[in-house]
Amino acid sequence: MIENLWFGLTVAATPENLLFCLIGVLLGTAIGVLPGVGPVATISLLLPITFGMSATTAIIMLSGIYYGAQYGGSTTSILMNLPGEVSSVITTIDGYQMARNGQAGPALAVAAIGSFIAGTLATILVAAFSPVLTEVALKFGPADYFSLMFLGLVVSAVLTEGSVLKSIGMVVLGVALGLVGTDVQTGQQRFTFNIPELSDGIGFVPLAMGMFGIAEIIRNLEMPESRSTLTGKIGRLYLNKEEWKRVIAPIMRGTALGSVIGILPGGGASLSAIGAYTLERRISKNKHLFGKGAIEGVAAPESANNAASQTSFIPLLTLGIPANAVMALMVGALIIQGIQPGPRMIEAQPDLFWGLIVSMWIGNLMLLVINLPLVGMWVRLLKVPYDAMYPAILIFCCIGVYSLNNNVFDVLTTIVFGFLGYLFIRLGCQPAPLLIGFVLGPMMEEHLRRAMLLSRGDWAVFVERPISASLLALAAAAVLAMALPTLRKKKDAALAE
Repeated sequence: MIENLWFGLTVAATPENLLFCLIGVLLGTAIGVLPGVGPVATISLLLPITFGMSATTAIIMLSGIYYGAQYGGSTTSILMNLPGEVSSVITTIDGYQMARNGQAGPALAVAAIGSFIAGTLATILVAAFSPVLTEVALKFGPADYFSLMFLGLVVSAVLTEGSVLKSIGMVVLGVALGLVGTDVQTGQQRFTFNIPELSDGIGFVPLAMGMFGIAEIIRNLEMPESRSTLTGKIGRLYLNKEEWKRVIAPIMRGTALGSVIGILPGGGASLSAIGAYTLERRISKNKHLFGKGAIEGVAAPESANNAASQTSFIPLLTLGIPANAVMALMVGALIIQGIQPGPRMIEAQPDLFWGLIVSMWIGNLMLLVINLPLVGMWVRLLKVPYDAMYPAILIFCCIGVYSLNNNVFDVLTTIVFGFLGYLFIRLGCQPAPLLIGFVLGPMMEEHLRRAMLLSRGDWAVFVERPISASLLALAAAAVLAMALPTLRKKKDAALAE
């Protein structure tokens, strides 16, 4: 592993990759600071410009945006009680109270230090376990891959915030959209409604850019943010001895929990942050301080969300399975570059694999060194009127989509999905499961057909193979765990009557 990491360092430390890693983490911090502009929307908007880059450089920059956004969201959560990222919502509880108590500096410091420690340990986990999981993945057959992807869709629907029924509906819709186009095996067109432009299927970039980029702009225009800056001084940007004693254990627990949850499909940084905060509140010796400015309440969730953002690369790099919407965009970016993520990626693209892993540590170091002195700049950035910002975003969005195929139809498709995404937001439907379904749907169909051809049409192949049967059992357990609370409520209601 040391030899591989050294090889990754020679790849990540080239001037071009260092530059784009720096651009990625700075841009990620900026969009983490700005409310309503998340990494999913930003990465989807920037996908077109990656065409002119090498695959390694593109993924290094895009991944920097993702974990940089987890750090940036903490700045406004602490200083303004305004989470720039969903994963930073939980940080506002104690972070803003610390700022009001004159401890804004230590709160920002522990967020940065916790994120760096978590990012470093999570990077080691990715480097250690990815090759092992790759060897296991090579034993997978078509039936096993189908069951694994089915489990991913089920878990992503179950773990998504909001109604599980709506999440399942979004997954099914995403799978259906992924099947639009020409059948690879028969050459027949499906669900194209005699529209020639749909014969090659719906474009990934127009769908992602519309669902997450334009939809977010419409939502932000409808719900203008009220921004109020902190009037007091930030103070010292370091921790004293007593604060170090209080935060070491929460940082380690948050890192461990976030590392595990990040691997799960649909887990993501927000679920990790909430879980870490809940855990600390239950076991901490300073329970009475939570909600009033407990430094543990900042250290644990900020460590967890950064660890989760890094370990979510494990299923992507080893199995080709996206753990969340951002990883689905990463799959799209790799496919655009002609690379199919999966178990053979380490052998076929060692420079991309190990270069990305080492760049994560370099990016976290950049975040620690650069961002604390830039706190004042990020606060001033919040004062830019959104009315002056969104027209530029829309223009670059349309230019980027049009540049894909020089086709106006792609721009119109983006607009349609933008309004559709806004409709889903109003209906309380999360678009992330749709994107995961859109990516996994065609892959599931391919492996389903292969499994049925090899078994001569015998459906029992999905339960006869131990790996496939185990994955389907886990999917059934996830559905059961989801349904039990509802069934208990109905039973209690019936008994009460």
